[in-house]
Amino acid sequence: MKSFKRVVVTGLGALTPIGNTVPEYWEGLKNGVSGCDYITRFDAEKFRTRFACELKNFDITKFLHVKEARKMDPFTQYAIVASDEAIVDSGLDLETINKNKVGVIWGSGIGGLKTFEDEVLYFGSGDGTPKFNPFFIPKMIADSASGNISIRHGFRGPNYATVSACSSANNAIIDAFNYIRLGRINVCVTGGSEAAVTIASVGGFTSMHAMSSRNDDPKTASRPYDKDRDGFVVGEGAGALILEEYDHAIARGAKIYCELIGGGFSSDAHHITAPHPEGYGALLSMLDALDDAGIQPEEVDYINTHGTSTGLGDPQELKAIIDCFGEHSYKMNISSTKSMTGHLLGGAGAVEAVASILAMQHSLVPPTINHFTNDPEIDNNLNLTLNVAQPREINVALSNGFGFGGHNATVIFKKI
Repeated sequence: MKSFKRVVVTGLGALTPIGNTVPEYWEGLKNGVSGCDYITRFDAEKFRTRFACELKNFDITKFLHVKEARKMDPFTQYAIVASDEAIVDSGLDLETINKNKVGVIWGSGIGGLKTFEDEVLYFGSGDGTPKFNPFFIPKMIADSASGNISIRHGFRGPNYATVSACSSANNAIIDAFNYIRLGRINVCVTGGSEAAVTIASVGGFTSMHAMSSRNDDPKTASRPYDKDRDGFVVGEGAGALILEEYDHAIARGAKIYCELIGGGFSSDAHHITAPHPEGYGALLSMLDALDDAGIQPEEVDYINTHGTSTGLGDPQELKAIIDCFGEHSYKMNISSTKSMTGHLLGGAGAVEAVASILAMQHSLVPPTINHFTNDPEIDNNLNLTLNVAQPREINVALSNGFGFGGHNATVIFKKI
C-alpha cells in the first residue's frame, strides 16, 4: 500500500482588514487591533448595518497594471496579492521548478459578487437593451482567482475552486494537502479570498439579521462569546499558503513553518443557515481531523475557532470542543481572530490558518477582543484568550471553518 507523503507549509500571504502583509497582519493580531469601521465602499446610510471590516490603504495598482486589474473582480485581485506574497516568501525558483507539478486550489464562498452587482445594476438602469462587459462572466465566476494565479505563474497542475460558503478556504487547503500527500503534485498554492463588502452582500445578510447592527460602536461590533453579541461583521481580503511535499522542500533548502498533518470534514445535515443545535457537525469535523492526523485530543494546544459572534454559532462550537476534547478543553487556548478581522466568509479559513501558523511560530496566542460581559450559555472556565494575547508554546494548532449549508472543515498544523 502506498504511504502518504508529508506536507509542509513553506510560504504565507495575507491581505486583511488589520494588515496588508503577513508581518502587518501579525502586528494587528498580537496587539488586538479591530479592523472594523464605517463602510466606505458605498453609501450605507440607509442600511441596517453601516460598518464592515474593509481593507485599509490598499491600492491594487501597486501590484497590477490598471488594464490588468480591470479584468479581475476584487476577490481575484486580493487572491493575486496574497498568493504573490506567499510565493515570494516560499523562495520557490519559478525558473527551475517543474510547473506541471504545481497546483492552485483556491476557495471563495461567493466569487465575483461586486462584478455581478455592478453589471446587473447597470443593465437595470437602462432601457432593457442587453449591454454587458465582455469580462462580466470571466470576472464573476468563482474559479477566476485560481485560474488567474495559475496563468500568472504558469502553474499547470490541478487548478480549481472550492465553494462551501465559509468553509471554502479550509476545503481548498485540505484538497491541496491530499493532492500532495498522494504524490500527485509537489507544490500547491492554496487559500481563499472574498470581496463581499457590497450593497447586495450587506443588504442580504442584514435582511437575515445575521450581521451586527452596532452602528454606534463599530470597533467593538465583532464580539465572539460576549453576552451582547448581535451578529457577525463582514470582512474582505485573502490568505494564501504554499503547501509542499516535505522531501521536495528539504531538497531545495526551503524555510518550513510547520507541517499540515490532518484535515476533517462533516455536514450538519440540519439547516441551510443555522448550525446543529448540539454542535454535532462541528464535533464530527474535529474528530475526523484528529483521526486523519493520527493524534490524540490532548496533543492540541490551540484552537482558532470559527467564532463568528453570532448567537447560535458561538455556543454550539464551544459545546462541540468540550465534547471532543473533554477535560483537555480547559487546558488549551481558544480564540476567535474574527473579533479583529471580521468574517472573511470564503476567505476566513485561509487568514485563520495563517494566524494559527504565526501563533505557533511566535509562541503567542492572538486574543478574542471585544469581550465585556460573560454569557451564561458559554462555559467561561474555558480559556478564550479574552482581550489580550497570551504567551504559550504551541506545538499543535487546530482551525475550524463552518459554512451555511452545514459545511464543516477542520485543519491541523504541527510544529516541526
